[in-house]
Amino acid sequence: MWLPRGVVRLLDAAEHAETRWLRAARTRETGTAVAEPPSRPRRAGDADGRRATSPEGPAASPRPYGKEFEGQLYSVLSRKPGIARKVAEWVCAVCGGAPAAVLDHCHEHGYVRAPVCQSCNTRERPDHLYANDVRVANRYTRLFHTDADDWLRHWHRCTGCRARTTLPLPHLAAWTAFIACRPLRPTHRAPRGREPCGTLRVSWAGSQNAPRSCLFTVTVDFCPAGEHRVLARVPYREAAERFRGWLAETAPAVAAASGPDRLDGLPAQPRPVVVDPGGEGLGLF
Repeated sequence: MWLPRGVVRLLDAAEHAETRWLRAARTRETGTAVAEPPSRPRRAGDADGRRATSPEGPAASPRPYGKEFEGQLYSVLSRKPGIARKVAEWVCAVCGGAPAAVLDHCHEHGYVRAPVCQSCNTRERPDHLYANDVRVANRYTRLFHTDADDWLRHWHRCTGCRARTTLPLPHLAAWTAFIACRPLRPTHRAPRGREPCGTLRVSWAGSQNAPRSCLFTVTVDFCPAGEHRVLARVPYREAAERFRGWLAETAPAVAAASGPDRLDGLPAQPRPVVVDPGGEGLGLF
């Protein structure tokens, strides 16, 4: 079941506070320290950039994530004992405000990205209608506009995406509909001017493993006039080239760290995207 972002953040904070209270209570019972009420989680960069030490010691305060898991495969790392406990030692690598709960990874290339909280993990999840079809929700405004630099840096923590200067197939499809095809989207009259028509939807035929045959089809659903209008059909390679140009303008530091000179050691072909909207695998997308 999917929950609103605000509810997920509240659950994250409550779980973190409960854990700290339990640890503090045990410490008080032993007589080694006095428990104090938990303080609100601090964002990375608050005050002078340092995190306050809790009554339970440094281990009770999640630390900022570095590059400890860079270049490691999720299939290997996830089997190591104690990895879930290790993830909880960091704050979310995207928002920096909540304790990490899952180890986010790229499903196409298999590489670990970073530990993230449940809220950020939910926010980046594509709205799959079918295995090769996504609806472009309003949250993509944050992913590709408001917080674009943070999300692009996070996605390119995957060695494969960084080397190929691209995004996983569902995200690249959503970017193509939301950014590259934005001028093509029709509008309708509204009380406050004109509003975009309906809801964007993008599907693809073929596979990213065969770029020449992969094609994105961008459409508009729920048009007030009762139409289901096809806006564009964009080949995968063209979409990838447009994304590289947009990336260089939007996040120059991320673009500078990407490129074909880092292909050594990567699989010859990316893994196919296997989507299971009803399973937990998609939750780690």
